[in-house]
Amino acid sequence: MKAVLQRVSEAAVTIEGNKVADIKAGLLIFVGIEDADTQEDIDWLAAKIVKLRIFNDADGLMNLSVQDVNGDVIVVSQFTLHAATKKGNRPSYIKAAKPDAAIPIYEAFVKQMEKELGKDIQTGKFGADMKVSLLNDGPVTIIIDTKNKE
Repeated sequence: MKAVLQRVSEAAVTIEGNKVADIKAGLLIFVGIEDADTQEDIDWLAAKIVKLRIFNDADGLMNLSVQDVNGDVIVVSQFTLHAATKKGNRPSYIKAAKPDAAIPIYEAFVKQMEKELGKDIQTGKFGADMKVSLLNDGPVTIIIDTKNKE
């Protein structure tokens, strides 16, 4: 699994003109799933994200997690995170899992995030044409790949 985390002051997801997710301070997480992903990847990634200290403390240092600041979270599926761009000018998405494999992993990740965070999170809609708006705070953007843990 690959994830792109953006610390946000606000974020929203709109599908066909309808706002389906809307948060204030917290994280907007784009997640890409590949066929090799397992429950171990889900558990590790959710725990890592919830504990990652990327929010400012009283001294302005990044010492607090999204859990510490009681931040909100939106998770959006994004298969394009697995784009291979080495050859040619048209990205290949061969590593991205097909929907029948990816949807259960995505849903399990959302549930695990809720369990780790201790509250409900918001989502986009898997496979939908989504319009995502955000106000990146910092800017802080972190990329995590569960296949590159060390």
